[in-house]
Amino acid sequence: MQPVTFDDFLRVDIRVGRIVRVEDFPKARKPARKLWIDFGPALGERKTSAQVAHDAPEALLGRLVVAVVNFPPRQVADFLSEVLLLGVPSAEGAAGQVVLLQPDRDVPLGGRMY
Repeated sequence: MQPVTFDDFLRVDIRVGRIVRVEDFPKARKPARKLWIDFGPALGERKTSAQVAHDAPEALLGRLVVAVVNFPPRQVADFLSEVLLLGVPSAEGAAGQVVLLQPDRDVPLGGRMY
């Protein structure tokens, strides 16, 4: 693993948002959902795709999540993903199952991780 400097780390803008809309994404290569995330007044709503098809839409809706908001947008099939949602593979190791990172309590939308 190549080390990064603290200044490198500070260039990555990681924020807290709330999932406000969820749709199936059948055109994705791997099972995924389209998500719209509210990052508060400063950043507004951004969209992304994520490999969370194992989670029911109602379980995702309203959840606080953590995402990188300053990467360039990325085209995923016919959908433009604007942020990178952060997660880790599930403990079961099932292919494509991602556990989303989230704060352990309520925090302001758009709050930046340091």
